[in-house]
Amino acid sequence: QVQLVESGGGLVHPWGSLRLSCAASGFIFSTYTMRWYRQAPGKEREWIETITSTGSTNYVQSVKGRFTISRDNTKNTVLLQMNSLKPDDKAVYYCNTVVVRNYWGQGTQVTVSS
Repeated sequence: QVQLVESGGGLVHPWGSLRLSCAASGFIFSTYTMRWYRQAPGKEREWIETITSTGSTNYVQSVKGRFTISRDNTKNTVLLQMNSLKPDDKAVYYCNTVVVRNYWGQGTQVTVSS
């Protein structure tokens, strides 16, 4: 059974940093593309980053240069390093993969406020 569990969210000041983790299980993690999405209050869920099984990455323009996605196939974990956080980055952040169908974690809340 595919499971994704996010952690690492919290409250941070503007221009601060956070590192999110997503622990995956129930599938051969190293062979699947992983993604991060986020959903801000009152808005639709938004794709922000992808990392393929070979380590290729892609980002939405609004986070390029500030957020970095990576993966540790030895720990079945995908990471999201977020730097220079802005109030607009406040959202629930979700880990995603497609194994026949879409799977989502429960999300982790990120709040950016002074």
